[in-house]
Amino acid sequence: MDLEKGRAIYQRHCADCHGTEGKGDGQQATSLSPRPGNLISAQTSAKSDQELLKIIAKGRPRTAMAGWEDRLPPEDQIAVLAYIRSLIKFTRSTTPPPPQP
Repeated sequence: MDLEKGRAIYQRHCADCHGTEGKGDGQQATSLSPRPGNLISAQTSAKSDQELLKIIAKGRPRTAMAGWEDRLPPEDQIAVLAYIRSLIKFTRSTTPPPPQP
């Protein structure tokens, strides 16, 4: 997958609302209600690629997230999804595991 292509599409079309790191804190975010989604949250990360591609294509009702199916070809939607997935950086918890019984 071409992450550089996905990054360029994301910067051009998504970063103003979702922020450069996907945290939902872009320049336009404060003027939107509801606020843009945090693309690197556990809730978003748990969604399947198919679910996220549907959101990219169709948008989210009652939000500023418009669908991109008429503006981005499917391969560009897939590239931007791959880039969004690359932003997710899970780290190990510093909390020790519970004791074993």
